[in-house]
Amino acid sequence: MRLDSYTVPQDLLDRLARGGGGAEAAQFLAETQYSKHLLLLRGVAEEGRAEAAFDRLAEIAAQAPEAVKYVIGYPAVGAWAKSTLRALITGRADPLAVAQLGAVAAAAACRAGLRLRVQVPAPGGVITLPSLGQLVLPTDEDQIIELETDTSRCTPLHRIRSADGAIELVVDDLDPHRWPGPTVIDGRLPPDDLRRWRSHVAAAWELLDKHHWTTAAELRAIARVLTPIKAAQSGRDSATSRVTFGTVAMSTPPDHTWLASTFAHELQHAKLNAVLDLVELTLPDERRFYAPWRGDPRPLSGLLHGAYAHLGLAGFWRRQRDSERGLRPHIEFARWRAAALEVTGTLLDSGKLTPVGERFTGLLRRTLSSWMKDPVPPAAAEAAAREADEHRAAWLARNGVTGTAVTGTADRSPSRSARP
Repeated sequence: MRLDSYTVPQDLLDRLARGGGGAEAAQFLAETQYSKHLLLLRGVAEEGRAEAAFDRLAEIAAQAPEAVKYVIGYPAVGAWAKSTLRALITGRADPLAVAQLGAVAAAAACRAGLRLRVQVPAPGGVITLPSLGQLVLPTDEDQIIELETDTSRCTPLHRIRSADGAIELVVDDLDPHRWPGPTVIDGRLPPDDLRRWRSHVAAAWELLDKHHWTTAAELRAIARVLTPIKAAQSGRDSATSRVTFGTVAMSTPPDHTWLASTFAHELQHAKLNAVLDLVELTLPDERRFYAPWRGDPRPLSGLLHGAYAHLGLAGFWRRQRDSERGLRPHIEFARWRAAALEVTGTLLDSGKLTPVGERFTGLLRRTLSSWMKDPVPPAAAEAAAREADEHRAAWLARNGVTGTAVTGTADRSPSRSARP
């Protein structure tokens, strides 16, 4: 298993900065994340003295490289490896957590159709095989056992395939490392909700494939897992996390159009998270700023994430206007292009962008500025402006300030979507 190093080509970074990138950029970023996961696994093997499990993984890779690559790149594997390596470095590692490297090897062997005997952890009597599901033992004791790979007794993860077979997404509601936020749901996704997910994913993919080709290509290259989370007060929510690249967390979608727009939005977060593993775009800054899509003051890094994500959202509605009747697509486009443009100004005026960050944000702003020339119906423009004014007034009333910047504690939560 070869570990590669990466530098983002300037032309590719520029294309990403403009809001797109397509399949080529998305695939490049996915490859960098695989390399990151492999580096983390090597760190766990060396620091945790788990070389035997890593060697077994390498042996499987020699026979079935794609199966091993799939498991190593699985989002929950990256999250587990990062937290375990951090615990090893600080001397607080749980032996059960280190032994999960054996379960990674077992999952790869199962996907490859190979027989393997390997030591795996069973915290509470449950063995988690990343990307596959769980095995429940007839005991709830914490233990490490020798497992012979066999998925016949495994509680499988649900999978959703598009009608044309172009995409397959895992619905992960079992892996303990599937999502880092407190909104993750307890227990499995209810059957009725799963049916809605299947229906809406199929329709959303058809919409993206027909009218939003770049987003569809990026979805195929990046998205691998859907993780259920609790709905916000608005009745819907979605998010991404830097530690689970390839996962889109969401509450049950209300309809396929919302889901398609959510994919467009969250893929932007995923791309930027991967970019930030390679280059620095912002400098340390204690200030907090107004964001036209959030109710709380945001750090500069959060502003950049929000502007980039809402560029993707505005782009979705810009294209959607050609296939959906009514004012709503025009309102959404008008509101989010203006909101993201406003924030790029805040970013560029902050004095806290790196030279690469200034170039990135400048190109982002150039795209939004060109979109400001696109005509929208007067009623849509008025509605978008009214919604923006109402949001700003509510923000000022909630936060008790009269300016645009306030100070506060750094935000370390996953990137979240404040949807209208």
